[in-house]
Amino acid sequence: MLAQIIAVVIFLAMFVFIVMDKIERQIVTLVCGLLMMVLVFGLCMHSLPAIWETLNVKSIFSAHFWYQSGNAAEASTGINWETIIFIAGMMIMVEGMAAAGFFRWLCLCIAKAVNYKPVPILISFMVLSAVLSMFIDSITVILFLAAVTLELARMLDFDPVPVILAEIFCANLGGSSTMCGDPPNIIIGTSLGYTFGDFLRNTGLVALIGIVVIVVYFYFALRKKLGKGENVSLDGLDLSPASAIKNKRAFGISCGVFACAVVLLVTHATTGLTVATIGVFIAILTLVTSVKDIGYIIKRVDYKTLLFFIGLFIVVGGLERTGVLELLAGLIGTISGGNIYVMVAIVLWLSAIASAFVDNIPFAATMVPVIRALSATQGVPLDTLAWSLALGTDIGGSATPIGASANVVGLASSAKAGHPVSWGRYCKLLVPATIIVLVICTLFLFLRYC
Repeated sequence: MLAQIIAVVIFLAMFVFIVMDKIERQIVTLVCGLLMMVLVFGLCMHSLPAIWETLNVKSIFSAHFWYQSGNAAEASTGINWETIIFIAGMMIMVEGMAAAGFFRWLCLCIAKAVNYKPVPILISFMVLSAVLSMFIDSITVILFLAAVTLELARMLDFDPVPVILAEIFCANLGGSSTMCGDPPNIIIGTSLGYTFGDFLRNTGLVALIGIVVIVVYFYFALRKKLGKGENVSLDGLDLSPASAIKNKRAFGISCGVFACAVVLLVTHATTGLTVATIGVFIAILTLVTSVKDIGYIIKRVDYKTLLFFIGLFIVVGGLERTGVLELLAGLIGTISGGNIYVMVAIVLWLSAIASAFVDNIPFAATMVPVIRALSATQGVPLDTLAWSLALGTDIGGSATPIGASANVVGLASSAKAGHPVSWGRYCKLLVPATIIVLVICTLFLFLRYC
């Protein structure tokens, strides 16, 4: 009991300090992670194995970490090194593409297509973010689009933050529509035997409705804020896409590397290659084909974000190992009393609220056996609970800056370029959007499955 209390206190303290934004967030999570290991695992639980299992270094040396055939191995608690390695690999790829001028070329093409107007850029990037996230991990999509948005904002003199926030939301929403679109969906799909098509026919349909509604929401919420970029003088600026390509060979290679990453990510469920393997391969491929820029690329990698994730995984691992998440999930069966409407609403909204503050990957892994047990004991179709869980974890993660990996990466890219985003500014725009889509999901689930 004491271990659970201290674990919750540490998590809440971490959350408060991150929100206050007075100390660099990677320092906050790493210190809180250290406290979790010393106070909870050491003093309270007297368990050295719990520390080693949370650090989870041994997983890197297992075969299924790099290659999985059939169903994925059961998700382990603690640091998810697969995610860390994947993000690092994608960061290296993005920096390599930036060095080759890819993003400047793309942003000039898009800007030209929409006549250099910020509002059409916002709408086109929202749709692009949602579509790409259906097939590519949302982390990669945000790394890619944030870089393009920041470059466009610099050239056209508009605030990139609202656009990046809209992209983050649409990436998480689009990712909910397919099995490979978001990590929680991969966990749910592989654990319960669902396919790419199963997700597309169920979560995909409600995601499509949500995207239409949310594009309208962001249009009315942001059109005035982006208005100043409408009348920017373009005189004297070389805005031809060709001007961005300084080295055609390097540009072609960067396009090839990106195409390779897309193919590997879309097919990894079939090939058995894990995202860690893909991340390492893409990183090596980028560095090998960009020998002259290796120093620049390595220096540009956002190591602070990687450290932030490591600390966050340790803290959440403490909540898992002490049984806090299981206690939270176990309340669902008691509160619902077997009523399918209540149970669906609880799974959806509890998953959404929890995923706004706790990384949705371990939460989804914790909830899978819970909904399986609820289905068996309460007679509720497993499919109904599975789609509720998937939508809740995917969409709820958009509500706060730490709710999903894409959020952290997108805001880190923005801050790195000189555009930090406070919790207040983030939540003011994305919390209402999250609530709107969750209401749509609730009505959809009730009408179709209950």
